[in-house]
Parts: sequence; C-alpha cells; structure tokens
Amino acid sequence: MRTNRFQGEAQGRPLLRASAVALVAAFCSPAVLAQAYPSKPITLVVPFSAGGPTDLVARTLGAAMGRTLNQTVLIENKTGAGGTIAASYTAKAKPDGYTFLIHHNGMATAPALYRKLSYNPLTDFDYVSQVIDVPMTLIGRKDLPAKDFNELRAYLKANGDKVTLAHAGLGAVSHLCGVLFRQATGANLTTVPYQGTGPAMNALLGGQVDLLCDQTTSTTQYIKSGSVKLYGVTTAARIKSLPDAPTLTEQGLKGSEIVVWHGIYAPKGTPREAIDKFGTALRTALVDPEVAKRLNELGAVVVPEAKQSPAGLQTWLAQETARYSPVIKAAGQFAD
Repeated sequence: MRTNRFQGEAQGRPLLRASAVALVAAFCSPAVLAQAYPSKPITLVVPFSAGGPTDLVARTLGAAMGRTLNQTVLIENKTGAGGTIAASYTAKAKPDGYTFLIHHNGMATAPALYRKLSYNPLTDFDYVSQVIDVPMTLIGRKDLPAKDFNELRAYLKANGDKVTLAHAGLGAVSHLCGVLFRQATGANLTTVPYQGTGPAMNALLGGQVDLLCDQTTSTTQYIKSGSVKLYGVTTAARIKSLPDAPTLTEQGLKGSEIVVWHGIYAPKGTPREAIDKFGTALRTALVDPEVAKRLNELGAVVVPEAKQSPAGLQTWLAQETARYSPVIKAAGQFAD
C-alpha cells in the first residue's frame, strides 16, 4: 500500500509540473503582457539639453502620453556628440518597452558624419512613429546691412568669407541647414560652431556672428520681437506661425528646403505589444487640443497619419539617410 501511494505521488508530479508551466505561460502570454504594460514609469531619452527644441517637444508629448498610459513618462536628457550618445545608449538598453528615444534628422545624418559609429540607425532599432516637422528659418543679426534676401545674396557675394554663419555643432540640423545654404548659394561663408542652439542664438543676438539657420521653436520669438532679421523659411510653402515670411524657394533659392523632423524609436527586440501601446498613446497625444496648441506655438506641424506608424518612420529614415549622405560627404566635414 505504501509503495502504491508513492507511485501515485510520483505519477502526479508531471501533471503538477505541466499545470504550473501552463499557468506561467498563460500569465506571460502576449495578451496578458499587453494588459499589464506599462507597470512602471517609461523613460523617453532626449539627445539634447533640457529647454531645447527637442526637449520641449518631448516634455509636451510625454505629459499627455502619461495620462493615456496611466504611468509617468520620464524625460532623460543624454547630451553630446550630435545625439549619438543618446542613440547608442538606447540601442544598447534592455528591450523591455520601458526605454524609448526621440531624435530628429540626426538619426539620418549620423552614418555620414561619424565614420566610427557604435550603432546602425537602420538596423539597431525598432520604429514607433514619426511625430512632427519643425520648419527652419534663416535669420541674421539685427544690424546686418542686408534688408531682405536679395540684398543678402549681394552682401554675401561682396563680403565672402568675412560673413559668419553660426550653427549648434557638427551634426546639428542647423549645421546641415548651413551646408545646404552654402551649396545652394555658392557663398564662401565662414562657419562658427557652438555647443548647442542656445549659445549659437546668443552669439547672433550679441552681434558676434552674422547669420544662423535654426528651427522656429527657437527663432520665432526673436523674429516677432524684431531682435533678429528674417530672410526666409526653409519649407516649400509658407508656414502658419509666420504667414508673412517668404520661403527661400519662392525667393529663387533652390535646394535649400529642410525641416527638423522627429521620430520615436525603441531598442531592437522591444515587444510589439509595448510599441503598439506606446504608439497609440503618442497618436492620442498628437490630437489632444492642449498639445496641438502648444505645438502650434512652437511652430511645429504634426506629420500626416501615414507617417505616424513604424513603417512610416522606417521608410522616411531610409530616404533621409540616402538623401543627406552625399551632401555631407561633398561638404567634407566629419564629426569624429
């Protein structure tokens, strides 16, 4: 009898183990994980300093997304090296759905600017969504003699490398805008790099440099106050935040169109359920009236719905990488 009891217990153990495995599998199934996510705060990595244009966009979106996700979206600023430090950090982060990256054009320009890059923007990330476009403006110091763009072209021709063009550092979109401007005009400008948008703008406001190409999130307030001269915007059509400002294209400058576009990425291998839920919260934020008002104040434009998807961002990044690689290589300027 004792032997039979032990035999019964032994025979029952596989059944217990099978039941336990089935129970664990049920709780770890994609459906259950999707319901549980997120169970803790999510980190959105920003490659640039607090208070800068990308940071403002991230904090605006993060606050609204947190309400949808019922979790805090923490903003973590990891600055330096044109955004490559933040991108490298995110690429190597645990792909558990709790680390995301918001980045601009720098994701597309990094492979050409950095000959030794620790990650591949096209293969080392999962894609969430493209977010917004921000127009750029070509502005000059308040006392620059040229009153409009036509006079500016003549001024550039007459003064050559005496004219200075500031940018926020190699790899910044203001740097790329300057490269396009120099190539489009053929002007032999002297470029002056700064450690960020803020210092570059301060130099322009202080009259230490002549020109700066930067996004409306940084320049609109100074344009409207008359603290700088506006020579044009870099979009194909005029923009709502500065409706009276002519584009550079309509003033005869071809090849200078550029906007600051932002996308959100995750480490490769992040669960699809997490990406989908985070993406849904993002798209909800983009149609939130308060968010729309704030983005409009910053001069930002929400991208069409076709780009608000993983596939939309992936396609756009590939196109932008192919577009700017020859431009950067022709300029012969590298960041490493």
